Amino acid sequence: MADEKIRVLIVDDIAETRENLKKLLYFETDIEVVAAATCGEEGISLAKEFQPDIVLMDINMPGLDGIAATEAITQEVPFSQVIMMSVQGESDYLRRSMQAGARQFLIKPFSSDELVSTIRQVYELGTRRPMSVVQPMGPGYETGARGAPSEGGKVIAVFSPKGGTGCTVVAANLAVALQKLQEEQNRQVVLMDASLQFGDVGVMMMLKAERSIADLAPHVDELDQDLFESTLVAHTSGVKCLLAPPRPEMADLILSDHIPTILNELKRYFDYIVVDTWSFLNDLVLNVLDNADRIVLLATPNIPSLKNTKFFFEVTEALEYPSQKILLVLNKMDRSSRISAKDIAASLKHEIAGEIVLDGRAVAHSINRGTPLVLMDRKSPTVQSIVDLARYVVDSLQVVEEEVREEKHSVDQRSGRKMGRLLG
Repeated sequence: MADEKIRVLIVDDIAETRENLKKLLYFETDIEVVAAATCGEEGISLAKEFQPDIVLMDINMPGLDGIAATEAITQEVPFSQVIMMSVQGESDYLRRSMQAGARQFLIKPFSSDELVSTIRQVYELGTRRPMSVVQPMGPGYETGARGAPSEGGKVIAVFSPKGGTGCTVVAANLAVALQKLQEEQNRQVVLMDASLQFGDVGVMMMLKAERSIADLAPHVDELDQDLFESTLVAHTSGVKCLLAPPRPEMADLILSDHIPTILNELKRYFDYIVVDTWSFLNDLVLNVLDNADRIVLLATPNIPSLKNTKFFFEVTEALEYPSQKILLVLNKMDRSSRISAKDIAASLKHEIAGEIVLDGRAVAHSINRGTPLVLMDRKSPTVQSIVDLARYVVDSLQVVEEEVREEKHSVDQRSGRKMGRLLG
């Protein structure tokens, strides 16, 4: 109903903090503070009595601390959503809070706007999900068993083993180019920022990170379309973006095991999932690469980049990645460079899938404006390079799909003949 208010319980052992929080929320017409507790034990009792929508919980309190109180409230008042408050932002506090059931984490001091927006965001996620009905976001999708890979969407990871090669620029422009190529077929693209500590997709697309992948962490075992719609940020190009956390310490909320689940669920609702990564092979990045249908491997025409790229090919060989999974793309190609694409292909012993022409001034202008280059100057050689890469990616995925269908048809035929002999 329109006149419903978000009912808030404050739990903090400092009287001044409780009063300040009440004052910050007093003029919000859609928020009502229903009670305030001075300790964890009282917080649990008042939560049972008032059944609040949101509990603002201080983490450090004498006696029963905020983490233990949150765990109890989560079990005994499951519809109350807890927002943890602390003057400390260490990753251990974040992880323990989320494990206890907290939905968000505010580091003191925080602004009135930050407090109010967090309350509304957590409330919206908490109230919409129980009533959600999952409907596919695109044609031809069906929801299957939890965690099962989808045959629908395809994951394209953009990676480089050397920093500064332009992964985020290429990922953002590739996502937009794919969206433009697929518009006639009513297909959808999502751009996921997996550079969790210092992700720049939001800056590149000029999007405010009010919601991010960190909001999925508490719900990773119950992901659905409704939750994605509440978390993804829409770009004017039509691309939906799953942004990196707004603060570096919140990256620890995303565990490496979360990545396959998030990607598999995104594949149910989107045709292409472009994932921006960072130049480090830890468990999280490897989970992205393992679950990718294609890896756009970026290299630049200089010795350090090519050295690291060669080492990466050795890693992929050990991981037994099929060679067609990796699309080697040369970025920042300059005709004046002494290292040619032919020399690079011979040195790395890998076919080059594409070359992106160097246009440093145009790219810098695009980044500073927060507008992908493919939306600014379609006649630019750099843009044409990226559009060509998008077409190459689509074509390579279609070839694999056709091979899979042919193999499946062949297997079905063999099975049919075998069954016929058994029955005959």
